Amino acid sequence: MQPAGRAASSSRLPPALNIIALSSFAASLSTRALDPVLPRIADEFSVTITTAAGLAAVTAFTFAVVQPAIGALGDLFGKARLMIVCLALLGFASLLGALSSSFTVLFVCRILAGIGSGGVFPVALGLASDLVTVDRRQVAIGRVLGGSMAGNLLGASASGVIGDFLGWRGVLAILGVLVMIAAIAVAFGARGAKMPPRSAEMDLPALRRGYRTIFSNPNAAICFTAVLIEGTCVMGVFPYVAAFLHEQGEQSLAIAGLVIAGFAIGGLIYTLTVSQLLPRLGTTGMMIGGGLLVALQLAAIMLGPHWQAQMFAFVLMGMGFYMLHGCIQVFASELTETARGTAMSLHSFFFFMGQTTGPIAYGFGLSHLGKIATLTLTALTMATLGIVLARILKPRPPADAVAGEVPL
Repeated sequence: MQPAGRAASSSRLPPALNIIALSSFAASLSTRALDPVLPRIADEFSVTITTAAGLAAVTAFTFAVVQPAIGALGDLFGKARLMIVCLALLGFASLLGALSSSFTVLFVCRILAGIGSGGVFPVALGLASDLVTVDRRQVAIGRVLGGSMAGNLLGASASGVIGDFLGWRGVLAILGVLVMIAAIAVAFGARGAKMPPRSAEMDLPALRRGYRTIFSNPNAAICFTAVLIEGTCVMGVFPYVAAFLHEQGEQSLAIAGLVIAGFAIGGLIYTLTVSQLLPRLGTTGMMIGGGLLVALQLAAIMLGPHWQAQMFAFVLMGMGFYMLHGCIQVFASELTETARGTAMSLHSFFFFMGQTTGPIAYGFGLSHLGKIATLTLTALTMATLGIVLARILKPRPPADAVAGEVPL
């Protein structure tokens, strides 16, 4: 079954995916941008590194809580239009954050940034899924992830270098300008690209039916729980990377940025190789292999090697993470046909709730259990997750394709 708007007849990916990938690139520039400079922020505002890590947590939390509304608004008003507005908000929040006079003001700016970025990436995934059939969807999603990973890579690596010369304020100012430029470019590009139309008129009963349809699919609970765990165990460690390196005597923010950027490099390797890996490993092999690869790298980081080895570990961890995460995304995209934007936003909601709890959980673990015990626990959790998902996550037709509309 094939909804209108999909490019099913063509073996090539639709050109509109390039615009969607540019949107995810721009939104991802600031995702990890503050992580390398958190020690400087903590020093300037006289707060602890755990408190400074709250900037990452609040951005992820805001991103998460807007997801149900963002997905529904994207389905109703048009995903492309919503992406452009949210990119502009993200750019404005970054510029305002560069002028922050207190930690509280910066905290509020990161809340706005979370709202802005929250309207881009999940909607981009929904658009990519609308444009292609399920057999091409993992490759199309890989294209969007490629844009996101490139943004993460540039944001993390450049922010470390910029932070050494211009401080954390310079990081936010430059990123704000870049995101604003990208918003303008996407707006002009979307006008010439063939984007899927909005799904429906404003209809609250339709929204309720969409949520009921999504959660009537047994895979929904599995997918959403899995990405919550992923966000906590993997993304929660990023705000502490610079602090780990400082403990080893490495003070350069540029080095911390490079280590963190290794994760994005691994993600880019995944996007370039997924079309070859998937036929060889299958979905089961991708999930098991991805979970084990992440677990091994968390264990390696626990041992505190030199930064070059840690960067290599982050490269492998990024590849393993997206091997597992990409499979979950495909399953999430098939929960429903009529409310796919809402489903992908719920997927992002749970993932970023994990990113919210992650820094908090790591902060508690590092303070009470120590680095070795905390990273050992997260490594075991990720290895187990990949194995369990390979056993219980099975292909199921979209709920609305099986039963039609879900009654109120």
